[in-house]
Amino acid sequence: QVQLVESGGGLVQAGGSLRLSCAASGRTFSSYAMGWFRQAPGKEREFVAAISRSGSSTYYGDSVKGRFTISRDNAKNTVYLEMNSLKPEDTAGYYCAADRKGTIDRYSGNPDEYDYWGQGTQVTVSS
Repeated sequence: QVQLVESGGGLVQAGGSLRLSCAASGRTFSSYAMGWFRQAPGKEREFVAAISRSGSSTYYGDSVKGRFTISRDNAKNTVYLEMNSLKPEDTAGYYCAADRKGTIDRYSGNPDEYDYWGQGTQVTVSS
């Protein structure tokens, strides 16, 4: 069992930056691949980024490539999402998720691949 708690969301102007954090409970964090998803009102959940258990592999959704960076610190049981050049269309609730498989592949963009989810943190980008 893994419990995930996101933080770092808020209101930012277009062009600005935010860093989200996702703190995990438990001693098995380093065995999980981790992902970030987002969901805006009335829209489907969208894949943002994923990272393998070691941190050596990453994978990004097309809409955030070159602007967002996912990273993790297994010693701190935390995964991060650095978001730069934010746009109003990035406004959404952001959720982290854990995949016990540990590795990432082309299926890592599918929310059904993930076993545990956090409650989310809201990001609002003003124009």
